[in-house]
Amino acid sequence: MKTLNLPTFTQLLANQHIAPNKNYPDEPLLLCKQGVDAEQRARIRFILGPACVFKTAAEDEVDRLLKYWRAKLAPQLDQTNADESRLDDDEYLADLASEAPIIRMVNHLMERALDLNASDIHFEPEEHYLGVRCRVDGVMVALKQLPANVIAAVSSRVKLMAKLDIGEKRLPQDGRIQYQVGERLLDMRVSTLPGIHGESIVLRILDRSDVNVSLEQLGMPKDVLDSYQHAITQPFGMILVTGPTGSGKTTSLYGTLEKINTGVQKIITVEDPVEYQLQGITQIHMNAKIGLTFAAGLRSIVRQDPDIIMVGEIRDGETAQIAIESALTGHLVFSTLHTNDAAGAITRLQDMGVDTYLISSSLLAVMAQRLVRRICPDCSQPHSLTVEEAQLLQIQTDDCQTLRRGTGCERCGQTGYRGRVGIYELLLMSDHIRHVVSTGADANAIRLAAQQEGLRTLRQDALEKLYAGITTPEEILRVTRVG
Repeated sequence: MKTLNLPTFTQLLANQHIAPNKNYPDEPLLLCKQGVDAEQRARIRFILGPACVFKTAAEDEVDRLLKYWRAKLAPQLDQTNADESRLDDDEYLADLASEAPIIRMVNHLMERALDLNASDIHFEPEEHYLGVRCRVDGVMVALKQLPANVIAAVSSRVKLMAKLDIGEKRLPQDGRIQYQVGERLLDMRVSTLPGIHGESIVLRILDRSDVNVSLEQLGMPKDVLDSYQHAITQPFGMILVTGPTGSGKTTSLYGTLEKINTGVQKIITVEDPVEYQLQGITQIHMNAKIGLTFAAGLRSIVRQDPDIIMVGEIRDGETAQIAIESALTGHLVFSTLHTNDAAGAITRLQDMGVDTYLISSSLLAVMAQRLVRRICPDCSQPHSLTVEEAQLLQIQTDDCQTLRRGTGCERCGQTGYRGRVGIYELLLMSDHIRHVVSTGADANAIRLAAQQEGLRTLRQDALEKLYAGITTPEEILRVTRVG
């Protein structure tokens, strides 16, 4: 029986359907998903030897073994060393980035991040090492520390994959990588930023297989979902989704467009960038370098006879003005803003110079959202609410005596969390709130008026998910403000 090494492992698992058990080669058992045919088995027996025994197993069990072997067989870079006197030589950097150990290490890091369901990978050069971290469920997780002598090689490799200028280290660059992992085709947005110890590189992972998320799967309370679905079926007006970067705004908007895309309306989007391709929808990639800004794209869109328009983000007064004018002239307009809550979106438009009477006339609804981590269902245990937690959350211990908490297991990477769920605050523009807005009231007055009409705040929705055993006090405190 042959011993597994990294090249053999890569060849064996190219289709991501088969994994050796943890005691291989002492126990030459290979677990495989459904659909591994006789030809594949014969090929693997040729690679590893005829003593292999195949057993069909559940997909998640095979996936766990794949993650185990990828971590166990991580390539080493101890022998890679860059000649510092030649780091300005583009040809030398290209050769360095094409060395097999560098290629294997970068590929390994990407696959480890994907195993963790990471949304971003960060390559962070320090004086004595290259730190690699990834963002998992909104929280940064350390992946690996590489020796400092590979900083130039690793950054050149990533830039080469993204078709960036490997010789340009003084200016930020943006690019894109298409990466195949088994049957999954991933898009990665690449951003470089010069630093004192080398270039910081961030890869945003966009999984096309994750785009088909329905509104019902996002975690909205039923009353919020019903009200939001009613708002998005209106013939004209503007609906805003607000929240910080990484709060799921794009997912909500794509889920919205999928819901209302019945084929009888013309839908056009202008985005920066187009993250996922949607069937039956015209999508425009914003490019400020050639003058195609959100405002310019929006001006062109309205001449294309659309029924529904989605603007990736309202960043300035010009874009806000055109979006509102489009909503007032018979279009249904969706967009996003970066504000802390729903009421703050209205005052942000006012700050951009939009007249209050235009806001009150065009706006249908504002939905603020955040993402909190879900408790891992495999290691979830009862947990009593402490006095300190109750004080921080401003609730009574009697309100929720028993909570849930994840103790950490293999499935969740010992974090106690697996996946995320949205918390939502939906402000619907009633006649009373339109009147309050038209008077130029501030965010506090608008929020108070909305709460009098039944607005559930982000904190209140988060507490409902706490009581239901979905998340923890720490998560609520991490993503929402007091009050």
